[in-house]
Amino acid sequence: MGEQNHSPGNELQHWTQSETPGKKIWHSQAYALGAISNFMSTFLTFPIYKVVFRQQIHAMAVSEALRQLWHEGPQYFYRGIYPPLLSKTLQGTLLFGTYDSLLCSLSPDGPHSLGHRWAAGLMSGVVEAVALSPFERVQNVLQDGRMQARFPTTFSILKEFNSYGLWGRLSLGYYRGFWPVLLRNSLGSGLYFSFKDPIQDGLAKQGLPHWVPALVSGSVNGTITCLVLYPLIVLVANMQSHIGWQSMPSLWASAWDMWDTRGRKVFLIYRGGSLVILRSSVTWGLTTATHDFLQ
Repeated sequence: MGEQNHSPGNELQHWTQSETPGKKIWHSQAYALGAISNFMSTFLTFPIYKVVFRQQIHAMAVSEALRQLWHEGPQYFYRGIYPPLLSKTLQGTLLFGTYDSLLCSLSPDGPHSLGHRWAAGLMSGVVEAVALSPFERVQNVLQDGRMQARFPTTFSILKEFNSYGLWGRLSLGYYRGFWPVLLRNSLGSGLYFSFKDPIQDGLAKQGLPHWVPALVSGSVNGTITCLVLYPLIVLVANMQSHIGWQSMPSLWASAWDMWDTRGRKVFLIYRGGSLVILRSSVTWGLTTATHDFLQ
């Protein structure tokens, strides 16, 4: 008999296959664990995210973004945390729970191939984008320093959106910039779930402490995925920071405008990349490690 592989991914697969009567309970646990892990990582890394957001909007250096936040005062440093805290908690709930449900539907008896993981991750990203885009929209308006006087609170933003007609609430309000959000989330989730378990299982075979493979796998996956999709992240931030009935350019027009305002230079689009690496490494490393630890 060959030696058993006790890596987290294979243990999970064995549990899913052998404990059929408990499948519903396991799915509910996947939703809960995703919520807890994302809540913790979002709260810890929000200050980094806010600095990165200022860089994306104003194309400024790290020192200048920090100086701007310091000038506004510490009372505004955590301004806008509630929408991302709620949205990221819901994100973890949907992302991990929906992924698990879809994966078991695509391959109920296992083993789960790369194609199955990619398809389940892609579809869970679509669900996530549809459900959470309004939260990100409100968050981006709140974090834009140019909007503080006009929209001091979340309620003031919601009041503005609800003053539009039905179509305006969706296209100009809650779902402005939805298509790049959909593209970013679906591709990002597909990439993350495709390679998370293979990396983690490979590291687990090296005899490392049980928490290291999950932490490293999440960090590497999050960093690479975020860097690949970073132009979409910048595009979303710029599209969603605008508010009002002014003419709304198409996705391609917005992308070209972003390219022009960055001087048609790739390194200006990637300004803030060092903080993106740090934030993605910490966020997805903590999320993956916490999720696997609680599991």
